[in-house]
Amino acid sequence: INMKKTNKKILALVPIKEHSSRIPGKNLKDLAGKPMMAYILETLKKIKRLDRMVVSTESDKVAAIAKKYGADVPFKRPSSLTLPDVITHDVVKHAMAELEKQGYVPDYLLLVYTTSPLLKAERIEQAIDIALDRDSDTVLSGTYDKGHYWREEIGGWVRFYPITAKNSQFQEPLVKENGAICLVKVSSFLKRQLGADKADVLIMEKDENIDVDYPEDFAAVEAILLEKNKKNKKNG
Repeated sequence: INMKKTNKKILALVPIKEHSSRIPGKNLKDLAGKPMMAYILETLKKIKRLDRMVVSTESDKVAAIAKKYGADVPFKRPSSLTLPDVITHDVVKHAMAELEKQGYVPDYLLLVYTTSPLLKAERIEQAIDIALDRDSDTVLSGTYDKGHYWREEIGGWVRFYPITAKNSQFQEPLVKENGAICLVKVSSFLKRQLGADKADVLIMEKDENIDVDYPEDFAAVEAILLEKNKKNKKNG
């Protein structure tokens, strides 16, 4: 990692609700010895180029844990912005407006989630490097996808991608967003949704990040972390 120096203010924003439907209370749930939400906050703490780390939550319980792990919680999210149909864009817009009221306007916004407990600090550093090197409006993380896709149309199915069948070694892979990292220029974000004009993609390995959405994801991540703890104990 070349770790470019930056005079840009980079804000890390982590939206954390207390309640979730598929895994009840997953952000606070114990994952291999600490609340799931602690992992991403500990990862962000390692990144010196971040100007601030802010958590957007409606919950006092979440706020207390966030502060314990070094995050700022300078405002409270209205509970209307925690409903299942609320989109991330609105949560971010609320956070930016609250921070602006307090006189804080960053250059870049780094959006990451508690559902990426395995996300490595180096990957986030790479996203920052790409943004600074290429003056990107947006840097999104994704994985290569060499799938063959079909679309249902009236009366049957149509090949969608690739248009002509190819052996996988000759196929241009698509990139599938994996939702782990979104780094966006604040000036671009204010004009439109999270994906902006000049977008770059940070390629991650398929198994590098497990997005914790279902109980089986939680179990898979827990197994990896427990194994890691065991190794650290042995080596320590």
